[in-house]
Amino acid sequence: MSSKPDKKETHQANGAVPVDHLTSAAQGQLAEPSDFLGPAAVEAVVLESRANAKGVREDDALLENGSQSNESDDTSTHQSPEPASPLKETSFSIGLQVLFPFLLAGFGTVAAGMVLDIVQHWDVFKNVTNLFILVPALLGLKGNLEMTLASRLSTAANIGQMDTPKEFWKMITGNMALLLVQATVVGFLASIAAVVFGWIPDGHFSLYHAVLLCASSVATAFVASLFLGMIMIGVIIGSRKMGINPDNVATPIAASLGDLVTLALLSGISCGLYKDLESKFYVNPLVCSLFLALLPIWVFVARKDSATWEVLCSSWEPVVIAMAISSVGGLILDRTVSDPNFAGMAVFTPVINGVGGNLVAVQASRISTYLHMSGMPGESSKTAPWKCPSPCSTFCSSDVNSRSARVLFLLVVPGHLVFLYTISSMQGGHTTLTLIFVVFYMTAALLQVLILLYIADWMVHWMWNRDLDPDNFSIPYLTALGDLIGTGLLAVSFHILWLIGDRDSDVGD
Repeated sequence: MSSKPDKKETHQANGAVPVDHLTSAAQGQLAEPSDFLGPAAVEAVVLESRANAKGVREDDALLENGSQSNESDDTSTHQSPEPASPLKETSFSIGLQVLFPFLLAGFGTVAAGMVLDIVQHWDVFKNVTNLFILVPALLGLKGNLEMTLASRLSTAANIGQMDTPKEFWKMITGNMALLLVQATVVGFLASIAAVVFGWIPDGHFSLYHAVLLCASSVATAFVASLFLGMIMIGVIIGSRKMGINPDNVATPIAASLGDLVTLALLSGISCGLYKDLESKFYVNPLVCSLFLALLPIWVFVARKDSATWEVLCSSWEPVVIAMAISSVGGLILDRTVSDPNFAGMAVFTPVINGVGGNLVAVQASRISTYLHMSGMPGESSKTAPWKCPSPCSTFCSSDVNSRSARVLFLLVVPGHLVFLYTISSMQGGHTTLTLIFVVFYMTAALLQVLILLYIADWMVHWMWNRDLDPDNFSIPYLTALGDLIGTGLLAVSFHILWLIGDRDSDVGD
Protein backbone atom coordinates (compact mmCIF):
# COMPACT_ATOMS: atom_id res chain seq x y z
CA MET A 1 0.00 0.00 0.00
CA SER A 2 1.07 3.62 -0.46
CA SER A 3 2.84 5.46 2.28
CA LYS A 4 0.24 8.27 1.88
CA PRO A 5 -3.08 6.46 2.09
CA ASP A 6 -5.11 9.34 3.44
CA LYS A 7 -4.03 11.78 0.73
CA LYS A 8 -4.63 9.38 -2.13
CA GLU A 9 -7.94 8.18 -0.76
CA THR A 10 -9.10 11.80 -0.51
CA HIS A 11 -8.09 12.49 -4.10
CA GLN A 12 -9.78 9.36 -5.38
CA ALA A 13 -12.91 10.16 -3.45
CA ASN A 14 -13.21 13.43 -5.36
CA GLY A 15 -13.42 11.64 -8.67
CA ALA A 16 -14.50 8.14 -7.76
CA VAL A 17 -17.88 6.51 -7.69
CA PRO A 18 -18.70 5.47 -4.11
CA VAL A 19 -18.73 1.78 -3.32
CA ASP A 20 -22.46 1.70 -2.84
CA HIS A 21 -22.93 3.08 -6.39
CA LEU A 22 -21.06 0.29 -8.17
CA THR A 23 -22.25 -1.00 -11.48
CA SER A 24 -24.37 -4.10 -11.59
CA ALA A 25 -21.51 -6.13 -13.02
CA ALA A 26 -19.27 -5.05 -10.20
CA GLN A 27 -21.95 -5.86 -7.67
CA GLY A 28 -22.07 -9.35 -9.13
CA GLN A 29 -18.37 -9.72 -8.50
CA LEU A 30 -18.91 -8.73 -4.89
CA ALA A 31 -21.83 -11.09 -4.36
CA GLU A 32 -19.64 -13.55 -2.49
CA PRO A 33 -19.28 -12.90 1.23
CA SER A 34 -16.39 -10.59 1.97
CA ASP A 35 -15.12 -13.02 4.60
CA PHE A 36 -13.80 -15.25 1.81
CA LEU A 37 -11.83 -12.42 0.19
CA GLY A 38 -8.65 -10.83 1.38
CA PRO A 39 -8.45 -7.04 1.82
CA ALA A 40 -6.31 -6.60 -1.28
CA ALA A 41 -8.83 -8.43 -3.44
CA VAL A 42 -11.74 -6.37 -2.14
CA GLU A 43 -9.87 -3.13 -2.71
CA ALA A 44 -8.78 -4.15 -6.21
CA VAL A 45 -12.36 -5.05 -7.18
CA VAL A 46 -13.58 -1.73 -5.78
CA LEU A 47 -10.98 0.17 -7.80
CA GLU A 48 -11.91 -1.76 -10.93
CA SER A 49 -15.60 -1.14 -10.33
CA ARG A 50 -14.95 2.52 -9.78
CA ALA A 51 -13.09 2.79 -13.05
CA ASN A 52 -15.76 0.82 -14.92
CA ALA A 53 -18.50 3.05 -13.57
CA LYS A 54 -16.50 6.11 -14.50
CA GLY A 55 -16.03 4.71 -17.96
CA VAL A 56 -19.81 4.50 -18.39
CA ARG A 57 -19.99 8.21 -17.77
CA GLU A 58 -17.03 9.09 -19.95
CA ASP A 59 -16.54 7.01 -23.05
CA ASP A 60 -13.70 9.06 -24.47
CA ALA A 61 -11.90 10.29 -21.36
CA LEU A 62 -8.28 9.76 -20.52
CA LEU A 63 -8.86 6.84 -18.19
CA GLU A 64 -7.46 3.37 -18.22
CA ASN A 65 -8.51 0.92 -15.53
CA GLY A 66 -7.52 -2.58 -14.65
CA SER A 67 -10.11 -4.13 -16.97
CA GLN A 68 -8.29 -2.53 -19.95
CA SER A 69 -4.89 -3.99 -19.10
CA ASN A 70 -3.30 -7.10 -20.54
CA GLU A 71 -3.77 -8.98 -17.32
CA SER A 72 -6.50 -11.50 -16.60
CA ASP A 73 -9.90 -10.37 -15.42
CA ASP A 74 -9.41 -12.47 -12.30
CA THR A 75 -7.96 -10.32 -9.56
CA SER A 76 -5.19 -12.00 -7.63
CA THR A 77 -5.29 -11.75 -3.88
CA HIS A 78 -1.56 -11.05 -3.91
CA GLN A 79 -1.86 -8.16 -6.36
CA SER A 80 -1.49 -4.59 -5.09
CA PRO A 81 -4.10 -2.16 -6.38
CA GLU A 82 -2.86 0.55 -8.70
CA PRO A 83 -4.39 3.95 -9.35
CA ALA A 84 -6.22 4.55 -12.58
CA SER A 85 -4.00 5.72 -15.39
CA PRO A 86 -4.91 7.62 -18.56
CA LEU A 87 -6.40 5.79 -21.50
CA LYS A 88 -4.00 5.16 -24.36
CA GLU A 89 -5.75 7.16 -27.04
CA THR A 90 -4.71 6.65 -30.63
CA SER A 91 -3.11 9.44 -32.61
CA PHE A 92 -6.13 9.44 -34.91
CA SER A 93 -8.63 9.91 -32.06
CA ILE A 94 -6.54 12.73 -30.57
CA GLY A 95 -6.19 14.47 -33.92
CA LEU A 96 -9.86 14.03 -34.76
CA GLN A 97 -11.00 15.61 -31.48
CA VAL A 98 -8.46 18.44 -31.64
CA LEU A 99 -8.75 19.28 -35.36
CA PHE A 100 -12.13 21.01 -35.45
CA PRO A 101 -11.64 23.23 -32.38
CA PHE A 102 -8.08 23.94 -33.55
CA LEU A 103 -9.33 25.19 -36.93
CA LEU A 104 -12.14 27.10 -35.23
CA ALA A 105 -9.64 28.76 -32.89
CA GLY A 106 -7.33 29.49 -35.82
CA PHE A 107 -10.06 31.23 -37.80
CA GLY A 108 -10.82 33.22 -34.66
CA THR A 109 -7.22 34.44 -34.57
CA VAL A 110 -7.38 35.21 -38.30
CA ALA A 111 -10.45 37.34 -37.69
CA ALA A 112 -8.66 39.06 -34.79
CA GLY A 113 -5.68 39.76 -37.04
CA MET A 114 -7.93 41.27 -39.69
CA VAL A 115 -9.57 43.46 -37.05
CA LEU A 116 -6.16 44.63 -35.77
CA ASP A 117 -5.08 45.33 -39.34
CA ILE A 118 -8.08 47.65 -39.68
CA VAL A 119 -8.15 49.38 -36.29
CA GLN A 120 -4.42 50.21 -36.33
CA HIS A 121 -5.39 53.09 -38.61
CA TRP A 122 -8.01 54.50 -36.22
CA ASP A 123 -7.29 57.82 -34.51
CA VAL A 124 -7.21 56.29 -31.04
CA PHE A 125 -4.51 53.78 -32.05
CA LYS A 126 -2.53 56.46 -33.91
CA ASN A 127 -2.61 58.98 -31.06
CA VAL A 128 -2.47 56.53 -28.13
CA THR A 129 0.06 54.04 -29.49
CA ASN A 130 0.42 52.41 -26.07
CA LEU A 131 -2.78 50.55 -26.91
CA PHE A 132 -0.63 48.21 -29.02
CA ILE A 133 1.22 47.21 -25.83
CA LEU A 134 -2.14 46.27 -24.33
CA VAL A 135 -3.07 44.01 -27.25
CA PRO A 136 -0.92 40.92 -26.44
CA ALA A 137 -1.53 41.35 -22.71
CA LEU A 138 -5.33 41.45 -23.08
CA LEU A 139 -5.43 38.81 -25.81
CA GLY A 140 -3.27 36.73 -23.48
CA LEU A 141 -6.09 36.80 -20.92
CA LYS A 142 -7.53 33.79 -22.72
CA GLY A 143 -4.36 31.95 -21.74
CA ASN A 144 -4.00 33.52 -18.33
CA LEU A 145 -7.61 33.15 -17.26
CA GLU A 146 -10.06 31.53 -19.67
CA MET A 147 -7.81 28.63 -20.70
CA THR A 148 -6.84 28.09 -17.08
CA LEU A 149 -10.54 28.00 -16.22
CA ALA A 150 -11.16 25.53 -19.06
CA SER A 151 -8.29 23.30 -17.92
CA ARG A 152 -9.45 23.42 -14.30
CA LEU A 153 -13.06 22.57 -15.18
CA SER A 154 -11.95 19.85 -17.62
CA THR A 155 -9.94 18.13 -14.91
CA ALA A 156 -12.80 18.49 -12.42
CA ALA A 157 -15.22 16.98 -14.95
CA ASN A 158 -12.85 14.11 -15.80
CA ILE A 159 -12.33 13.09 -12.17
CA GLY A 160 -16.03 13.36 -11.28
CA GLN A 161 -16.16 16.60 -9.30
CA MET A 162 -19.06 18.03 -11.33
CA ASP A 163 -21.39 15.02 -11.44
CA THR A 164 -24.02 16.24 -8.97
CA PRO A 165 -25.99 19.49 -9.33
CA LYS A 166 -24.69 20.76 -5.98
CA GLU A 167 -21.06 20.17 -6.92
CA PHE A 168 -21.66 21.61 -10.37
CA TRP A 169 -23.14 24.92 -9.23
CA LYS A 170 -20.60 25.29 -6.45
CA MET A 171 -17.80 24.80 -8.96
CA ILE A 172 -19.34 27.19 -11.52
CA THR A 173 -20.18 30.12 -9.22
CA GLY A 174 -16.84 29.97 -7.43
CA ASN A 175 -14.83 29.80 -10.64
CA MET A 176 -16.78 32.58 -12.36
CA ALA A 177 -16.26 34.89 -9.38
CA LEU A 178 -12.58 33.97 -9.37
CA LEU A 179 -12.37 34.71 -13.10
CA LEU A 180 -13.90 38.19 -12.71
CA VAL A 181 -11.56 39.09 -9.85
CA GLN A 182 -8.52 38.01 -11.84
CA ALA A 183 -9.71 39.74 -15.03
CA THR A 184 -10.28 43.07 -13.29
CA VAL A 185 -6.93 43.04 -11.48
CA VAL A 186 -4.95 41.84 -14.50
CA GLY A 187 -6.64 44.39 -16.74
CA PHE A 188 -5.67 47.16 -14.32
CA LEU A 189 -2.07 45.93 -14.04
CA ALA A 190 -1.81 45.56 -17.82
CA SER A 191 -2.76 49.20 -18.26
CA ILE A 192 -0.06 50.24 -15.79
CA ALA A 193 2.49 48.11 -17.65
CA ALA A 194 1.43 49.69 -20.95
CA VAL A 195 1.87 53.18 -19.52
CA VAL A 196 5.29 52.36 -18.07
CA PHE A 197 6.59 50.53 -21.16
CA GLY A 198 5.37 53.37 -23.36
CA TRP A 199 6.71 56.13 -21.14
CA ILE A 200 10.25 54.82 -20.59
CA PRO A 201 11.39 54.70 -24.27
CA ASP A 202 9.64 57.95 -25.28
CA GLY A 203 10.07 59.94 -22.08
CA HIS A 204 6.56 61.33 -22.52
CA PHE A 205 3.68 60.85 -20.07
CA SER A 206 0.05 61.89 -20.54
CA LEU A 207 -2.37 61.58 -17.62
CA TYR A 208 -5.39 61.58 -19.94
CA HIS A 209 -3.95 58.75 -22.00
CA ALA A 210 -3.04 56.81 -18.86
CA VAL A 211 -6.62 57.00 -17.54
CA LEU A 212 -7.94 56.05 -20.98
CA LEU A 213 -5.70 52.99 -21.04
CA CYS A 214 -6.84 51.99 -17.54
CA ALA A 215 -10.56 52.33 -18.29
CA SER A 216 -10.30 50.56 -21.65
CA SER A 217 -8.21 47.71 -20.27
CA VAL A 218 -10.32 47.03 -17.17
CA ALA A 219 -13.64 47.22 -19.02
CA THR A 220 -12.39 45.01 -21.85
CA ALA A 221 -10.93 42.38 -19.50
CA PHE A 222 -14.08 42.20 -17.38
CA VAL A 223 -16.63 41.97 -20.19
CA ALA A 224 -14.54 39.56 -22.28
CA SER A 225 -13.89 37.24 -19.34
CA LEU A 226 -17.55 37.23 -18.33
CA PHE A 227 -18.64 36.29 -21.85
CA LEU A 228 -15.91 33.71 -22.47
CA GLY A 229 -16.36 32.17 -19.02
CA MET A 230 -19.99 31.41 -19.77
CA ILE A 231 -18.97 29.95 -23.13
CA MET A 232 -16.46 27.68 -21.37
CA ILE A 233 -19.09 26.35 -18.99
CA GLY A 234 -21.31 25.46 -21.93
CA VAL A 235 -18.44 23.75 -23.73
CA ILE A 236 -17.59 21.59 -20.70
CA ILE A 237 -21.22 20.54 -20.26
CA GLY A 238 -21.68 19.83 -23.97
CA SER A 239 -18.47 17.83 -24.35
CA ARG A 240 -19.34 15.68 -21.34
CA LYS A 241 -22.78 14.89 -22.74
CA MET A 242 -21.32 14.03 -26.15
CA GLY A 243 -18.67 11.74 -24.65
CA ILE A 244 -15.77 13.96 -25.79
CA ASN A 245 -12.75 14.58 -23.61
CA PRO A 246 -13.04 18.27 -22.55
CA ASP A 247 -9.23 18.61 -22.47
CA ASN A 248 -9.15 18.22 -26.26
CA VAL A 249 -11.77 20.84 -27.10
CA ALA A 250 -12.26 23.28 -24.21
CA THR A 251 -9.02 25.27 -24.43
CA PRO A 252 -9.09 25.71 -28.25
CA ILE A 253 -12.69 26.85 -28.15
CA ALA A 254 -11.78 29.26 -25.35
CA ALA A 255 -9.33 30.77 -27.81
CA SER A 256 -11.55 30.61 -30.89
CA LEU A 257 -13.61 33.60 -29.80
CA GLY A 258 -11.16 34.94 -27.23
CA ASP A 259 -8.89 36.98 -29.49
CA LEU A 260 -11.69 38.31 -31.68
CA VAL A 261 -14.02 39.25 -28.82
CA THR A 262 -11.25 40.83 -26.74
CA LEU A 263 -9.77 42.85 -29.60
CA ALA A 264 -13.20 44.00 -30.80
CA LEU A 265 -14.11 45.10 -27.28
CA LEU A 266 -10.78 46.88 -26.78
CA SER A 267 -11.12 48.73 -30.08
CA GLY A 268 -14.75 49.71 -29.54
CA ILE A 269 -14.40 50.72 -25.88
CA SER A 270 -11.17 52.67 -26.38
CA CYS A 271 -12.60 54.47 -29.42
CA GLY A 272 -15.75 55.45 -27.51
CA LEU A 273 -13.81 56.63 -24.48
CA TYR A 274 -11.34 58.53 -26.66
CA LYS A 275 -14.17 60.60 -28.15
CA ASP A 276 -15.18 61.68 -24.63
CA LEU A 277 -11.61 62.25 -23.49
CA GLU A 278 -11.74 66.05 -23.64
CA SER A 279 -15.43 66.97 -23.58
CA LYS A 280 -16.36 64.56 -20.76
CA PHE A 281 -13.11 64.01 -18.89
CA TYR A 282 -14.88 62.37 -15.94
CA VAL A 283 -16.11 59.36 -17.97
CA ASN A 284 -12.80 57.49 -18.05
CA PRO A 285 -12.10 57.69 -14.29
CA LEU A 286 -15.74 56.75 -13.59
CA VAL A 287 -15.58 53.63 -15.77
CA CYS A 288 -12.32 52.51 -14.18
CA SER A 289 -13.61 53.14 -10.64
CA LEU A 290 -16.88 51.29 -11.29
CA PHE A 291 -15.22 48.00 -12.24
CA LEU A 292 -12.70 48.27 -9.41
CA ALA A 293 -15.53 48.92 -6.93
CA LEU A 294 -17.16 45.60 -7.90
CA LEU A 295 -14.10 43.64 -6.80
CA PRO A 296 -15.25 43.03 -3.17
CA ILE A 297 -18.46 41.39 -4.44
CA TRP A 298 -16.60 38.84 -6.57
CA VAL A 299 -14.10 38.21 -3.78
CA PHE A 300 -16.97 37.49 -1.38
CA VAL A 301 -18.56 34.99 -3.79
CA ALA A 302 -15.24 33.27 -4.51
CA ARG A 303 -14.50 32.95 -0.82
CA LYS A 304 -17.52 30.70 -0.27
CA ASP A 305 -15.76 27.85 -2.08
CA SER A 306 -12.55 26.75 -0.37
CA ALA A 307 -11.04 25.47 -3.63
CA THR A 308 -11.51 28.72 -5.56
CA TRP A 309 -10.48 30.76 -2.53
CA GLU A 310 -7.22 28.82 -2.38
CA VAL A 311 -6.64 29.47 -6.09
CA LEU A 312 -7.47 33.15 -5.62
CA CYS A 313 -4.89 33.45 -2.85
CA SER A 314 -2.13 31.50 -4.58
CA SER A 315 -2.44 32.02 -8.34
CA TRP A 316 -1.46 35.68 -8.71
CA GLU A 317 2.20 35.03 -9.39
CA PRO A 318 1.77 33.18 -12.72
CA VAL A 319 -1.01 35.50 -13.88
CA VAL A 320 0.92 38.70 -13.17
CA ILE A 321 4.22 37.37 -14.54
CA ALA A 322 2.45 36.11 -17.66
CA MET A 323 0.88 39.54 -18.14
CA ALA A 324 4.33 41.15 -17.87
CA ILE A 325 5.81 38.69 -20.41
CA SER A 326 2.96 39.36 -22.85
CA SER A 327 3.48 43.10 -22.38
CA VAL A 328 7.08 42.73 -23.53
CA GLY A 329 5.71 41.10 -26.67
CA GLY A 330 3.33 44.06 -26.93
CA LEU A 331 6.29 46.44 -26.75
CA ILE A 332 7.84 44.62 -29.72
CA LEU A 333 4.53 44.92 -31.58
CA ASP A 334 4.28 48.62 -30.75
CA ARG A 335 7.77 49.25 -32.15
CA THR A 336 7.21 47.32 -35.37
CA VAL A 337 3.56 47.71 -36.37
CA SER A 338 3.94 51.32 -37.52
CA ASP A 339 7.18 50.65 -39.45
CA PRO A 340 6.53 50.26 -43.19
CA ASN A 341 9.34 47.70 -43.33
CA PHE A 342 7.21 45.43 -41.11
CA ALA A 343 3.98 45.67 -43.08
CA GLY A 344 1.75 42.74 -42.19
CA MET A 345 2.91 42.30 -38.60
CA ALA A 346 -0.47 43.45 -37.27
CA VAL A 347 -2.49 40.79 -39.09
CA PHE A 348 -0.08 37.88 -38.58
CA THR A 349 0.83 38.42 -34.91
CA PRO A 350 -2.51 37.27 -33.41
CA VAL A 351 -2.47 34.24 -35.71
CA ILE A 352 0.98 32.90 -34.88
CA ASN A 353 0.58 33.70 -31.18
CA GLY A 354 -2.92 32.27 -31.02
CA VAL A 355 -2.08 29.00 -32.77
CA GLY A 356 0.99 28.40 -30.60
CA GLY A 357 -0.89 29.22 -27.40
CA ASN A 358 -3.84 27.02 -28.35
CA LEU A 359 -1.73 23.95 -29.08
CA VAL A 360 0.43 24.21 -25.98
CA ALA A 361 -2.64 24.81 -23.80
CA VAL A 362 -4.18 21.55 -25.06
CA GLN A 363 -0.97 19.67 -24.26
CA ALA A 364 -0.63 21.21 -20.80
CA SER A 365 -4.25 20.43 -19.97
CA ARG A 366 -3.84 16.82 -21.09
CA ILE A 367 -0.63 16.26 -19.11
CA SER A 368 -2.25 17.81 -16.03
CA THR A 369 -5.25 15.48 -16.25
CA TYR A 370 -2.85 12.55 -16.80
CA LEU A 371 -1.05 13.40 -13.55
CA HIS A 372 -4.25 14.00 -11.60
CA MET A 373 -5.32 10.44 -12.40
CA SER A 374 -2.26 9.06 -10.59
CA GLY A 375 -2.41 11.00 -7.33
CA MET A 376 -2.12 14.44 -5.82
CA PRO A 377 0.34 17.26 -6.66
CA GLY A 378 3.60 16.75 -4.84
CA GLU A 379 3.45 12.97 -4.78
CA SER A 380 6.40 11.22 -6.37
CA SER A 381 5.24 9.03 -9.20
CA LYS A 382 6.63 7.35 -12.29
CA THR A 383 4.27 9.60 -14.26
CA ALA A 384 5.94 12.73 -12.83
CA PRO A 385 9.71 12.40 -13.25
CA TRP A 386 11.95 14.83 -11.45
CA LYS A 387 14.54 15.16 -14.21
CA CYS A 388 14.26 17.50 -17.16
CA PRO A 389 12.85 15.44 -20.06
CA SER A 390 14.88 14.81 -23.17
CA PRO A 391 13.46 15.95 -26.52
CA CYS A 392 13.19 12.30 -27.55
CA SER A 393 10.97 11.44 -24.57
CA THR A 394 8.82 14.50 -25.30
CA PHE A 395 8.23 13.81 -28.99
CA CYS A 396 9.37 10.28 -29.88
CA SER A 397 8.27 7.91 -27.09
CA SER A 398 5.20 5.66 -27.06
CA ASP A 399 3.69 7.57 -24.12
CA VAL A 400 0.23 9.05 -24.67
CA ASN A 401 1.51 12.57 -23.98
CA SER A 402 4.34 12.13 -26.48
CA ARG A 403 1.80 10.90 -29.01
CA SER A 404 -0.37 13.97 -28.48
CA ALA A 405 2.71 16.22 -28.79
CA ARG A 406 3.46 14.73 -32.21
CA VAL A 407 -0.14 15.16 -33.32
CA LEU A 408 -0.24 18.80 -32.19
CA PHE A 409 3.11 19.57 -33.83
CA LEU A 410 1.96 18.04 -37.13
CA LEU A 411 -1.09 20.31 -37.13
CA VAL A 412 1.08 23.45 -37.36
CA VAL A 413 1.93 23.42 -41.07
CA PRO A 414 -1.48 22.48 -42.56
CA GLY A 415 -3.23 24.76 -40.08
CA HIS A 416 -1.09 27.80 -40.86
CA LEU A 417 -1.34 27.15 -44.61
CA VAL A 418 -5.12 27.32 -44.32
CA PHE A 419 -4.92 30.50 -42.23
CA LEU A 420 -2.41 32.16 -44.58
CA TYR A 421 -4.59 31.37 -47.57
CA THR A 422 -7.61 32.83 -45.76
CA ILE A 423 -5.71 36.05 -44.97
CA SER A 424 -4.46 36.28 -48.56
CA SER A 425 -7.92 35.71 -50.03
CA MET A 426 -9.29 38.48 -47.81
CA GLN A 427 -6.43 40.77 -48.94
CA GLY A 428 -5.19 41.37 -45.43
CA GLY A 429 -1.74 42.22 -44.16
CA HIS A 430 -0.45 44.26 -47.13
CA THR A 431 1.88 41.31 -47.77
CA THR A 432 2.38 39.14 -50.83
CA LEU A 433 2.49 35.46 -49.91
CA THR A 434 5.58 34.53 -51.87
CA LEU A 435 7.35 31.20 -51.37
CA ILE A 436 10.18 32.80 -49.40
CA PHE A 437 7.68 34.50 -47.09
CA VAL A 438 5.78 31.26 -46.44
CA VAL A 439 9.05 29.42 -45.71
CA PHE A 440 10.19 32.01 -43.17
CA TYR A 441 6.76 32.23 -41.59
CA MET A 442 6.42 28.43 -41.28
CA THR A 443 9.91 28.17 -39.82
CA ALA A 444 9.01 30.68 -37.14
CA ALA A 445 5.70 28.93 -36.40
CA LEU A 446 7.25 25.43 -36.19
CA LEU A 447 10.10 26.63 -33.99
CA GLN A 448 7.65 28.41 -31.69
CA VAL A 449 5.43 25.34 -31.19
CA LEU A 450 8.41 22.99 -30.85
CA ILE A 451 9.85 25.11 -28.03
CA LEU A 452 6.47 25.50 -26.33
CA LEU A 453 5.62 21.78 -26.35
CA TYR A 454 8.99 20.90 -24.86
CA ILE A 455 8.68 23.59 -22.19
CA ALA A 456 5.15 22.35 -21.39
CA ASP A 457 6.41 18.79 -20.83
CA TRP A 458 9.05 20.06 -18.42
CA MET A 459 7.01 22.78 -16.71
CA VAL A 460 3.86 20.74 -15.95
CA HIS A 461 5.87 17.92 -14.35
CA TRP A 462 8.10 20.37 -12.50
CA MET A 463 5.10 22.18 -11.02
CA TRP A 464 3.46 18.88 -10.10
CA ASN A 465 6.53 17.76 -8.17
CA ARG A 466 6.62 21.15 -6.38
CA ASP A 467 3.08 20.56 -5.07
CA LEU A 468 1.56 23.08 -7.50
CA ASP A 469 -1.57 22.27 -9.52
CA PRO A 470 -0.57 22.68 -13.21
CA ASP A 471 -4.17 23.54 -14.13
CA ASN A 472 -3.76 26.81 -12.22
CA PHE A 473 -0.13 27.66 -12.87
CA SER A 474 1.22 26.29 -16.17
CA ILE A 475 -1.02 27.68 -18.92
CA PRO A 476 -0.51 31.40 -18.10
CA TYR A 477 3.26 31.00 -18.37
CA LEU A 478 3.06 28.91 -21.53
CA THR A 479 0.68 31.15 -23.46
CA ALA A 480 2.61 34.27 -22.42
CA LEU A 481 5.84 32.66 -23.61
CA GLY A 482 4.00 31.81 -26.83
CA ASP A 483 3.13 35.49 -27.31
CA LEU A 484 6.71 36.61 -26.67
CA ILE A 485 8.39 33.89 -28.75
CA GLY A 486 5.88 34.20 -31.58
CA THR A 487 6.09 38.00 -31.80
CA GLY A 488 9.88 37.94 -31.55
CA LEU A 489 10.37 35.25 -34.20
CA LEU A 490 7.85 36.94 -36.51
CA ALA A 491 9.64 40.29 -36.15
CA VAL A 492 12.98 38.64 -36.96
CA SER A 493 11.44 36.93 -40.00
CA PHE A 494 9.97 40.18 -41.30
CA HIS A 495 13.28 41.96 -40.78
CA ILE A 496 15.15 39.32 -42.77
CA LEU A 497 12.51 39.44 -45.49
CA TRP A 498 12.88 43.22 -45.65
CA LEU A 499 16.64 42.86 -46.07
CA ILE A 500 16.19 40.54 -49.04
CA GLY A 501 12.87 41.99 -50.17
CA ASP A 502 14.23 43.76 -53.26
CA ARG A 503 15.14 40.37 -54.75
CA ASP A 504 12.75 37.69 -53.47
CA SER A 505 9.74 39.19 -51.74
CA ASP A 506 7.25 42.01 -51.99
CA VAL A 507 7.08 42.41 -48.23
CA GLY A 508 7.12 46.04 -47.32
CA ASP A 509 6.10 47.31 -50.75
